This record gives sequence, structure tokens and C-alpha cells, in this order.
Amino acid sequence: MTSAVLSIGSNLGDRLSQLQSVVTGLGGAVRAISPVYETDAWGGVEQGPFLNAVLLVDDADLDGPGWLRRAHEFENAADRVREQRWGPRTLDVDIVSCHDNGAELRSDDPTLTLPHPLAHQRAFVLVPWLAADRDATLTVDGRPFPVTELLAALDAGERGLLAAVRRTDLVLVP
Repeated sequence: MTSAVLSIGSNLGDRLSQLQSVVTGLGGAVRAISPVYETDAWGGVEQGPFLNAVLLVDDADLDGPGWLRRAHEFENAADRVREQRWGPRTLDVDIVSCHDNGAELRSDDPTLTLPHPLAHQRAFVLVPWLAADRDATLTVDGRPFPVTELLAALDAGERGLLAAVRRTDLVLVP
């Protein structure tokens, strides 16, 4: 069984509907959904706030590249445009980590780096992930860390953004 942690976000159009499209599209593969958070944009590009969530998913038919294909299918269906790095987007689906029968999949391919190389630095990923899985771990520099430790170790700049990760009353429906 292949499992993955997906971070989903949107800051253009009907943000909640964009996130819901991923949950709906994955159907029975979704085993846990975090609450929805609103977060200030990350990366230095002026833009509106994002809605973010994390999904824990399973699908025996997908491997790392398969999850990437699915992510791109969802982004393409939402008319995602890739004009500016860290710019506004209708939908962003990132594969944070992927496991096959419990073993973590690793990839240094520039198209798909697993685990996600920056997830441990992003409060907007770590906070929702912990809400979906209190025992979450992420490998950083070849060593697994509890996500609670990664969140506590965020650098000062990202730690300041931690307060900007605001839980909403919005709900994604399985």
C-alpha cells in the first residue's frame, strides 16, 4: 500500500472549492483531512492569503511519480498557471512524503524530490499536518524527526509566520 502526505493550497478564485476538488477527486483514497487554515503568502511575492490543508492518502496503484501525476491533474483541472515562483495560484498540490508498505520513498529527481525538501521549514505545512496526524514524522537530511520538533525548531522568520497560520471554521468534506 502506498501512502502519501499531500499539502494543498489555494489563493485565487473559490479557494475552498479548489481544495475540495482534490478531496473529492481522491475519493476513498483519503484517510485523514486536516482542518482548513488561512495563511499569509510565503516566498516574498505580494498576493492574497492562502487556504491550506493536509491530506493523508492511500492508494495501492500509485507510487511517487503516480502521486505527482495526480497532483498535476488536479492543478491542471484548476487552471493552475506557473508564471512566477511562489506566485498566486488557483491550486497547489505538493507531495510532502510518500511511503510504500511503510518504507519511505526517497527521490532526488529534480521533477520529484521526496521527501519534500522545504516542508520542514514551512509552518503552513507542519501545523495542518500535525492536526491530521499527531505522530507525524518527516525525514530531514537523512534522519526522521517528529513534526512537533520540526515545528519547534523553525527559524525566527518562519516562527513569526506561525501566528499567521490561522485555523478557520471551513471544512473539507470526504
